[in-house]
Amino acid sequence: MEQSSLPASGPQKAASGGLIHTAKSRRASLVAAIFLMATSAIGPGFITQTATFTSKMGAAFAFGILASILIDFVVQLNIWRIVTLTRMRASDIANAAIPGSGYVLAVLVIIGGLFFNIGNIGGTGLGLNALFGLDVKWGGAISALISIGIFLSKRAGVAVDRFIVGAGIMMIALTVYVAYASNPPLGEALRQTILPDTISFATITTIVGGTVGGYITYSGAHRLLDRGMVGIENLPAVNRAALTGIAATGIMRYVLFLAILGVVASGVVIDVSGKAANPAAQAFQAAAGSVGLRLFGLIFWAAAVTSVIGAAYTSVSFLTVFKRDMSEHARNIATVIFIAFSLLCFVLMTTTPAAMLVFVGGLNGLILPIGLSIFIYAGWARSDLMGGYRYPRSLLILGALTCALTWYMAANSVGPIFALLSK
Repeated sequence: MEQSSLPASGPQKAASGGLIHTAKSRRASLVAAIFLMATSAIGPGFITQTATFTSKMGAAFAFGILASILIDFVVQLNIWRIVTLTRMRASDIANAAIPGSGYVLAVLVIIGGLFFNIGNIGGTGLGLNALFGLDVKWGGAISALISIGIFLSKRAGVAVDRFIVGAGIMMIALTVYVAYASNPPLGEALRQTILPDTISFATITTIVGGTVGGYITYSGAHRLLDRGMVGIENLPAVNRAALTGIAATGIMRYVLFLAILGVVASGVVIDVSGKAANPAAQAFQAAAGSVGLRLFGLIFWAAAVTSVIGAAYTSVSFLTVFKRDMSEHARNIATVIFIAFSLLCFVLMTTTPAAMLVFVGGLNGLILPIGLSIFIYAGWARSDLMGGYRYPRSLLILGALTCALTWYMAANSVGPIFALLSK
């Protein structure tokens, strides 16, 4: 029988429209998760840490960037996959795998997220200071209120996703421009990426913590969970999203490093310890003059605001382990309170914003191996949590090796990291 060429009927149109809407929603969720992970991983902490360590170590810091990318690859891929397969938040997975460990993990991530958010708010203040000359405290307060306004929006989820994607694209474009303007020594940077003249475990632990430690580890995964991107059927899309996010953040990290290395290699001395020090701002200004300073202010503010949102959102998502029936509205209110308390701590603190941004990376680097150990154990021994799915042993072996490495680095870095608080 010849098939009809008539247009689809009302129900057929509705079904087709529903599928298209579902596909668009699915794609938007993946893009938002990628950018949430990326902007969290390239926040004001990472930018300040990169400027600080590049000014001290020069091209040798390229090895630390490479180490952070490799560790990021193993950590994020395992965390995203296990959260997707179990359909549970990280703290619930931990409790199911090792009873009681989820509460410990939640407390550590929330504390680490709070310290990170204090630094992030300080970062927004530094950004607006470079952009408009605004007092750092006032800049932090204004930015915190903007973040709170986003969460009080009736469509908070959509607002967060769109803001993070837009800010992330702007950060990438502006940083690439400054990297081009600074004319870095590429050959030396590539050599020391593989064969560094010096290796500092405290530096690597701090930069790893600032890119994949603490709450950052779970930010993209929890965003996917909230958007329903779970189960074995979504695993291929989650793998692609995780790998795309890791690749994007890896390139962005290296480009930022090259931008600052070009300045340092030219002989410019960057102040990393002064009371009002803003190391990255100095590098951008040296590379592109007053325009570079304004561009930096914009980049830094965008990175800091998205990180305020990411840190608060992910940290609060761990509260559900203590109150399972917590609604989305209640979580939004808790997020507002979290941001407001972070702002209060920032206003009262005496540690300089730049020193705090470096310290919080180190702190979250110390927290990272605890959560990773629990997840690797769950992957090895608790396939029942993943519906009987046999987790790839190659990923688990890489995860176990990375876990051992992060424990070793943390053990060798505790003293130098906490010494940063006295600056």
